Amino acid sequence: MTVSADKKNRDPDVQPARAFTAARIVALVLIGLVVFGLGFLHFAGTDDAVSVPSGAREGQLTLEACTYEGEPADCGTLVVRENRHDPNTRLIALPIKRIRAHSANPGVPVFGLLGGPGHSNFKFTAMKRFAGDRDVVLVGYRGIDGSVSLDCPEVVDSRESSPDWLKTSSLESDAAAFRACADRLRDEGVDLAGYTVPQRVDDFEFVRRKLGYGPIDLVSESFGTRVALIYGWRYPKSIHRSVLVGANPPGHFLWDAKTTDEQLQRYSALCAKDEGCRGRTEDLAASVHSEFDRIPSRWWFLPIKEGNVRAAALFGLFNATTDGGGPLAGPLTLDTFLSSEEGDASGMWLLSVATQLAFPRVQVAGDVAAMGQIDDAYARRFFAAPVDRGKAIGDASTQFIWIGGRLVDAWPDSRDNKLYNRVRDSEVETLLVGGALDFSTPPQVAARELLPHLPNGKQVVLPNLGHTEDFWAYEEPASTRLIKTYLDTGRVDTSLYTENRLDLTPSFTHSDLAKIVVGVLLGFAALAVLSPLWLGGRLLRGKTFGRKGSVAARLLLPVILGLAGWFTGVLIVLIAFATVPLTSDVLAIVSITLPVALAVYAGWYRPAAHGTIAALAALATAALGAWLGFHVPDAPGLGPLTAIVGAILGSNLA
Repeated sequence: MTVSADKKNRDPDVQPARAFTAARIVALVLIGLVVFGLGFLHFAGTDDAVSVPSGAREGQLTLEACTYEGEPADCGTLVVRENRHDPNTRLIALPIKRIRAHSANPGVPVFGLLGGPGHSNFKFTAMKRFAGDRDVVLVGYRGIDGSVSLDCPEVVDSRESSPDWLKTSSLESDAAAFRACADRLRDEGVDLAGYTVPQRVDDFEFVRRKLGYGPIDLVSESFGTRVALIYGWRYPKSIHRSVLVGANPPGHFLWDAKTTDEQLQRYSALCAKDEGCRGRTEDLAASVHSEFDRIPSRWWFLPIKEGNVRAAALFGLFNATTDGGGPLAGPLTLDTFLSSEEGDASGMWLLSVATQLAFPRVQVAGDVAAMGQIDDAYARRFFAAPVDRGKAIGDASTQFIWIGGRLVDAWPDSRDNKLYNRVRDSEVETLLVGGALDFSTPPQVAARELLPHLPNGKQVVLPNLGHTEDFWAYEEPASTRLIKTYLDTGRVDTSLYTENRLDLTPSFTHSDLAKIVVGVLLGFAALAVLSPLWLGGRLLRGKTFGRKGSVAARLLLPVILGLAGWFTGVLIVLIAFATVPLTSDVLAIVSITLPVALAVYAGWYRPAAHGTIAALAALATAALGAWLGFHVPDAPGLGPLTAIVGAILGSNLA
């Protein structure tokens, strides 16, 4: 057999220029379909929004069988006026979910009112505990769950790009963003005067009547307790019994330094009895106040946004357990301050970064502004006082939420709010439940300002627990019995509770997490620098991958390098660009495109191919794929991951 010289001398590791084989054509078609799908998902959006049915009339309620949290339920839509004071205003739709009682003789129906403001009422999943012997009803909050949402991307953009939340320039930017959002919503036909707590109450009352119920029970938490209070004042005969977890009386959408210090002193007393905590500080409260006054400006080479830490500190003290507060549990936040006093500012840096990443999107900003206006008068008095705001823990958080008092004029008020901005007497049987360590809605405030106006009121204060998340997470059978017994009989039963054993020396801290995060960032940054040098060297020497190596280089290596590129971009932004959001699409696309395109190009590079054109094609299609991929998910945190997938698919089409 004769073998040609060309075949005999061919390098077995070098494959011929890429040919359009049947397998490759099929692969390209499949990749193209996926890229097309990414584009379709980006431009088509979702189709699960609530809308007013065609030809609907005011008061129309439609229900059909569904499931909610695994329970058989009725789901439907209620059509109401956007502003009940104006008969000519448009109609809006509100979703409703009802878990039907399993009993042949059901008890009093119970309606749930979640806290916030700015959160969907359908996140109140704890309400399913009370299903079985009674109907459980959740009514969507107007402005969040219904056909109109008071989303304010202007505010999200302002806060994500802020160099420091409490700087005057940032507060002015936030105020301008709220004004711009309100103007845009009005231009879109939204009647903002209809988005108030009293009108939200009327939605619930309307549903009660449409479902044919007599007096109902209420279970509410945090901001939802304000709605429940006004419900009782507005329609006292419609309420059988009411449970308020983390009660929020009028005037307390603001926090003051004095009450916050009372709560901090409780922690300080517990610290004095704890050997580990006592060994770190003689006076926990004094240490926290001292460090709050002198937030470090950086940790190593990483800047710390001092205003972010000041604003977030109170939120990090709301809950006392990690089951309730997660990474923002009180003991973890206190450890961060003690570690800073000991010279380790890593936890402060983590608070600065993590809160700016999470807080701007955690609530519907327009709803926060609209519902907060009910405390407009209190806010005006608070900010009129000649005090240096932002220098105390409670004050700093109020400064952030109310943007230094500017929110009262940045968002339009409604005449509804003036009717219920003071505590009223109420005959409704009411149970107030609070955690002794709750910094958000301290139970002593409810005892002072609500109980004297509740002749049929009772209060339970749970030791070593914080805000509502602690209540629902800690000893679930105990909290369920407490509420069910009260709703059924009016008695208070805390018999299943045991006292929470507070851990003031957590084994895993913000400082630990911060060092892990920075270690990961630095590791991927090193990979992002070294990998292109390695791949570039191969290309300059004309070296190619074999068949299996080519597949790995085009599909697996880009995943690693895409992550490395994005983490490197994040690190650069954290060090040098304080106003660039970590959720930025530009950051993700720019940092991901180049390493992914390089890996894919190196994977199919052949000396006979047109190198420059192919490289540019890979770069262009990777950028397009990254852009499409980034904008597919609703959650910005997933954007970089889907951008990597999009970039890989796109560059493989080149």
